[in-house]
Amino acid sequence: MHVYNLAFEWTDTNRHWLIEVPVRIVAYIVIALIARYVLHRLIDRATTGRPHKAGAAPDQEKTKPPLLRHLRDRTPKAAGGQRIAERRQQRAQTIGSVLKSTVSIVLLVWVVLTVLNVLGVNIAPFIASAGVVGLAIGFGAQNLVRDFVTGVFMLLEDQYGVGDNVDLGEAVGEVQSVGLRITTVRDIDGTLWYVRNGEIARVGNMSQEYAVARIEVPVALTADIDRAEEVAVEAAEAAIADPSLANKVLGKPEMLGVQELSPDLLKLRMTVKTKPNAQWAVQRKLRREVLRSYDEHGIDLPYPSGRFQAVVGG
Repeated sequence: MHVYNLAFEWTDTNRHWLIEVPVRIVAYIVIALIARYVLHRLIDRATTGRPHKAGAAPDQEKTKPPLLRHLRDRTPKAAGGQRIAERRQQRAQTIGSVLKSTVSIVLLVWVVLTVLNVLGVNIAPFIASAGVVGLAIGFGAQNLVRDFVTGVFMLLEDQYGVGDNVDLGEAVGEVQSVGLRITTVRDIDGTLWYVRNGEIARVGNMSQEYAVARIEVPVALTADIDRAEEVAVEAAEAAIADPSLANKVLGKPEMLGVQELSPDLLKLRMTVKTKPNAQWAVQRKLRREVLRSYDEHGIDLPYPSGRFQAVVGG
């Protein structure tokens, strides 16, 4: 009878540790894994737009990833459909990776604290210690944290994307990739710049909505300014009527007048609205045509006529 009571007391005392505790721990882990799987699946669905049928024109709103439908979208309207889709998909996937990481970290912390609580460990000191450690890590890695936070806001606000021409201060060129910590930009010389997001104080995006081609042409001080302006506008209008430029221009040339006056010449400025990223090609073409027209109409230039004809190919 005495032996039976000892065996019963041993089984009753350890039943909590041998059965209840393992079952509860396994249950919490399973719940966390299921929650992680479901949430990750929801995030994946939110980062995938609806595919459109082959041969049909894509509806930009329907093909936009659901994650971005309530966020500001600055994708250039003039960009090709493929480029728009790729840019939006990359943006949605990057934001989705942040959400996935956040979900995984939160669930991991919850599982660890719950398991410790099931084991009878007082988790209050752990929470306090975690706060102190987190503060220390955040202070020591504040530059890294700033890079990530800045990157998240850049993606949410869609300040720029792959293919945009931007001015980030030290780096000016075409965006090659946009990450949470680093943005890469390739300049006109082919140099690839790695720019930390936290160091970007300002962003000049030359590829959103529209651009402006600025044409400045020099004329001699003795030239007839009114005639020079008239000839410049006529030459620009004739140039943009060419199919090679017509699809890049969004408006008519506008003559602004004398921009600069110096002892040996003056400059006239003219502008024309263009599609994003087309302003440089348009202004090079128009500048050439205006100077050629000046030579043909006898508008005095601040350098020898023969030299100018050799430059423009006249």
